[in-house]
Amino acid sequence: QVQLVESGGSLVQPGGSLRLSCAASGRFFSINAMAWYRQTPGKERELVAAISSGGSTNYADSVKGRFTISRDNAKNTVYLQMNNLKPEDTAVYYCNANFQTGTIRWNNYWGQGTQVTVSS
Repeated sequence: QVQLVESGGSLVQPGGSLRLSCAASGRFFSINAMAWYRQTPGKERELVAAISSGGSTNYADSVKGRFTISRDNAKNTVYLQMNNLKPEDTAVYYCNANFQTGTIRWNNYWGQGTQVTVSS
């Protein structure tokens, strides 16, 4: 059983910063790519940022220059540093990761989500 638990969501004013964390636990051999997605009511879940096991990153155009994804492999944790937040960043943020759960088996898991609200 593998779990992803997010934390750090909150209400913040425009221009403010937040740091989201997502910790993985359970039975697995390794973690490949990790990512953050977000979703607002009535819209599809969208990729915000992703990071490979080697540290390569990619970002949605809407967050480039403002958000930074990082990971601590020793802690099985991925982070999302969000700066200069805008009202349009308001969403539920979800953590996603690919786990090696067997010799030749990989499984994808989602966290439960954490609410980020940007409002004055």
